[in-house]
Amino acid sequence: MIHATSYIVLFLVATAVAVVTRRWGVPYAVGLVVAGLFLGAIHALPAPHLTKELLFTVFLPGLLFEAAFHIDFSEFWKDKVALVALAVPGVVISLALTALIVAPATVALGLGRGFAWQSAVVFGALIAATDPIAVVSLFRRLEAPRRLSMLVEGESLLNDGTSIVLFGLALSFVLGETTSPAALVFDFFKIVGMGALLGLAAGWAVSQAIRRVDDPMVEISLTTIAAYGTFVVAERLGFSGVIATVSAGMVCGNYGTRVGMSPTTRVAVESFWEYVAFALNSFVFLLIGFEVQLQALLASWWVILLAFMAVMLGRAVVVAGVAGLLSRGARKIPPSWAAILTWGGLRGGLSMVLALGLPSNFPNRELVINMTIGVVTMTILLNGLTMHSLLKRLRVSGPHEESAGGEERIEG
Repeated sequence: MIHATSYIVLFLVATAVAVVTRRWGVPYAVGLVVAGLFLGAIHALPAPHLTKELLFTVFLPGLLFEAAFHIDFSEFWKDKVALVALAVPGVVISLALTALIVAPATVALGLGRGFAWQSAVVFGALIAATDPIAVVSLFRRLEAPRRLSMLVEGESLLNDGTSIVLFGLALSFVLGETTSPAALVFDFFKIVGMGALLGLAAGWAVSQAIRRVDDPMVEISLTTIAAYGTFVVAERLGFSGVIATVSAGMVCGNYGTRVGMSPTTRVAVESFWEYVAFALNSFVFLLIGFEVQLQALLASWWVILLAFMAVMLGRAVVVAGVAGLLSRGARKIPPSWAAILTWGGLRGGLSMVLALGLPSNFPNRELVINMTIGVVTMTILLNGLTMHSLLKRLRVSGPHEESAGGEERIEG
């Protein structure tokens, strides 16, 4: 059992990392993972394991709701084609490409000892979700284009849901619980569609309740119910809790704040959720570092490097395809942005807990776990640390009024 003192120490560490990374100009998430790696390696203190129950019960609903709450729906809707393409067919294509590269390559190189296509498909599904926290925070500090930041964050909100659903369907198919491809497609649209409808209904109901009160504490409580209650109900009903919470968050942030919150209340609600996101992200990235077993990763470094290259190649193909699809439209994605979207596809705690939650009898379970943790660690440390240089080199950040794509920049 983890003593309460450990949580206090972890929060002190997170606060110290926030101060240091801000002074040194290092992405906060990267600093947290490094701190977690160090503390875990020296066994400085016991830390809770990053389990699926912990992520789904505590971390994910709050993080998803906060991000969705702050997204401008009008801007989101303008890029609906790009976001849906990246988050639905893009995730499927990324999954397929990753599996097609990893399965034969591990066998040919003698690394996976018969790494079957079933294991590769499940790995492709669980590694598909992007976690843009480190990238988005850097965008804000460097005054990157607002639309680019929205594309990265909006895609993540949607592909978290689609990747979790695809992971569940892929796992059931591999284990022989679902045999018909038509049934898989039907289940996917049912889980995602009903989750979205439930979230919209919950967001509207909470927004109506907010209209009838004028108390910041009560309204904060109502948004908390929308975040966590919607997620729990959707999961209990067999729908996507991620999509439900994202839908509820966007309704509350775009409709509820407009029709039911006074300016003072809105400031209070936004400040509350910004702090919740800071606290939850702090623990998530610290715990990612604690979960990493360096010896196990070093023993599988060839496989991890191969998996990392497969994931990044799949990401590059998907982003290039979407950019090509939109190349003649008004919402085209400039080549420099495509490069950033590719390199900014960091993976995070969601992929890790899905891998750690695989059944004990799953084929190549330990190898899949090591590959997942290795890829997550590499994207956070390598991609996260080099994103600043990439933004500067491509001239996407700066103090100018407009970006290369003609979009207004975030104010620092």
